Parts: sequence; C-alpha cells; structure tokens
Amino acid sequence: MSASPEAKPGTAAKKSSKPPMKRTPPKSARRRSREIALQGLYEWLIAGTDAGVIDAHMREQDGFDKCDAAHFDALLHGCIGEASGIDAVLARHVDRPTTQLSPIEHGVLMIGVYELQHCISIPYKVAINEAVELAKSFGGTDGHKYVNGVLDKAAADLRSVEVGAARGTRIAAPRDDADTPDA
Repeated sequence: MSASPEAKPGTAAKKSSKPPMKRTPPKSARRRSREIALQGLYEWLIAGTDAGVIDAHMREQDGFDKCDAAHFDALLHGCIGEASGIDAVLARHVDRPTTQLSPIEHGVLMIGVYELQHCISIPYKVAINEAVELAKSFGGTDGHKYVNGVLDKAAADLRSVEVGAARGTRIAAPRDDADTPDA
C-alpha cells in the first residue's frame, strides 16, 4: 500500500500556498554612491580620518564598482569640504547642536543638504526621499522621521521656488506698472 494520497480524476495537484517572493529592484548607481559616501562620512565623523584615506578605503569596498563614482566623489569630498557650511544650514533646523546628533543621522543630513545645495538636477523631493531611505537602512528606529522633517525645512530655505511650486504657493511676481491705465 502506498502512503501517498491519490489525486481524484479531473483535479490538479495543489500548488504551494506560499506567496511568490517579491524581488527588490536592484539599487541604482546613485543610491549605492550615497550609501558608500555615508559610510565614509561616518568614518570621518567618528575618527576624523583624512578624506583621501577614507576615499581609498571606500573604493576598496565590495560593490563600489556598481556605484556612480562621480556622485560618490562629489558627496564625500563635498560634504567634508563644506562641513561647516552644511552644519550652519542644519543648525537652523535641528533641535540640538549637530555634534549631538547620531553620526549616522548627521551624515545622512549632510548628504541631503549637500544634494539640495549642489545637485539641482535632483528634484528636492528625491533628495529628501533618498536621505530618508538611507536613514531607514542605516539609522535608528525613528531616525528617518527626524531626517525627513529637518530636510523638509532645509529644502524650503535652499530651494524655495521649487518647494513653493510643488506646494502650490505662489511667489509674487514683480509688478509691471505699464499695464495700469493712465489717469
């Protein structure tokens, strides 16, 4: 006698009840460059290592060949080179000195502000979202919410026209008195 159940005529065998696995889309080269730059900024914030040493170390990491090297260079060297200016922007929007932020949140915020200031081809919402995703991947439990709030305020300062247009806020145009009737 066989222990396997026999299928009834006209019925198909049941398939596994497990849902199909969802594939996460591959990371873009820009996202990889942000992740690697964040790791470099973390090293810089924690140990104060020289930017050139960090750069060489990051280029040895697995997956560096799949990142946008030019964007990585801009982020790492730009954030380190402009750290005091970036921290001045952040100081207007954070609730404590930047030295008291977690190094991950600080690095993520530096990348976000740098992109808002210098990467005009990246829409401000994308720059904020990418920073939020970095914070979700590398930061604390609710760090991404903090990053979102700070960068939303920073974007309103740094890209007021773009933010205003997206929010439907009208920016007053200069008044042209030539259209007014003569008295």
